[in-house]
Amino acid sequence: MANLRDIQRRISSVKSTQKITSAMKMVSAAKLRRATDAIFSARPYAKRMHATLAEVAAVQLDVEHPLFEVRERRSVELVIITSDRGLAGAFNNAVMKRADEFIAAHEGELENLYLTTVGKKAGDYYKRRRASQLSFARPVGAHVHYLEAAQIAGRLMDRFEQGEVDEVVLVYSEFVSTMTQRPTVVPLLPFSAAAGAAEPVEEVATAAEKLPYEVEPSAEKLLAALVPKAVEMEVFRALLENQAGEHAARMTAMESATKNTEELIDKLTLEFNRARQAAITSELVEIVTGAQALD
Repeated sequence: MANLRDIQRRISSVKSTQKITSAMKMVSAAKLRRATDAIFSARPYAKRMHATLAEVAAVQLDVEHPLFEVRERRSVELVIITSDRGLAGAFNNAVMKRADEFIAAHEGELENLYLTTVGKKAGDYYKRRRASQLSFARPVGAHVHYLEAAQIAGRLMDRFEQGEVDEVVLVYSEFVSTMTQRPTVVPLLPFSAAAGAAEPVEEVATAAEKLPYEVEPSAEKLLAALVPKAVEMEVFRALLENQAGEHAARMTAMESATKNTEELIDKLTLEFNRARQAAITSELVEIVTGAQALD
């Protein structure tokens, strides 16, 4: 049995850990509120942009755009989004597991598979396993900015238009609730205007026939301006979803860790009291034995 000093030292160490996990929980909760506000604001904007593009595409059936081109899938770029830091439970592992499942299912039928990682956790993971396929890696940063999403999307659109890849796929964690984050695989390019629309394609096409406005100067120029923005918005939304999910997962993990420290402190305190009682009993026995020996 450990002596009293060792038990006291362990209790002090666990209490220090408890302060850290409790503080991290509160910080993550504050960050989560800001992250959820951002994602709840971005979702309607993204859906409305998709709906507008779907309406224009439904009316102007002959309109073409380079990012709409569907090609035979030979080269695919997989964009894997995780966090920079850990201590978030299985949040990052779930995304990377989903990406590994996609790779295992499609790698054999592809000529080339490229990996783009956003977030240090995914970057470190695939640098050790698939360094030759890793074409681009960058951290997420403490805050998600639209300009960063635009840079990532711009690079992906350039590679798609130049024919370096035939398809671009996003893998990230979709924020569902504080307790639930869902690893999601979403095709990004070739871009489908109707894919993210709030209404089915048939309803969009019917509504588009009754549009109360005309497209000026032309549908081609409108799509040329809106489609790249829509792709950037999809990447931005994925980063926001990932950020909200990270804070939610970390808050949940730190809450669980804090509860575990409370249970461990209670267990160690009970062990300390028993050890102290045993020491007192032993001393009393020695005193009584010594007194009896003197008699």
